[in-house]
Amino acid sequence: MNWDTLDKELTEIVEKRNQLAAMDYSDASYDDLEEALHDLEDDFNENYEDRLETEIEKIQDKLKSDTDILLPTAYIANAYKPLLPDAKGIISYEVSGSQGVPIESEQFDKQDVRIVLIPNPARFVMLINGKQLKDLWRSR
Repeated sequence: MNWDTLDKELTEIVEKRNQLAAMDYSDASYDDLEEALHDLEDDFNENYEDRLETEIEKIQDKLKSDTDILLPTAYIANAYKPLLPDAKGIISYEVSGSQGVPIESEQFDKQDVRIVLIPNPARFVMLINGKQLKDLWRSR
């Protein structure tokens, strides 16, 4: 698997989601941007569903969760906070709040636990009560 390509495609989706989150529904370009985003998400699911689903299954097993496994794009947050670029100019992101896919596990008694997919490097991250706490899987 080419992780650089996955990161590039995931970053493009994240950037479009951030643009969409900053717009009003009444904005003239909202519908076009939303349609372009859906096309990118469809391609992403087609290209990476099998590989990422395997990782999500491992995560669910480790967390002792029987929550349904969804398409990879379901784990992408609606809005990301960009961090400062690294030495190569690559921007990573962080997420907070009620983003990602909620999971149920007896290990986290009555806490809001969610899994979210973040680019650069691609990784599934656990959010507990809205705070980004732990990388559950990293692409590299």
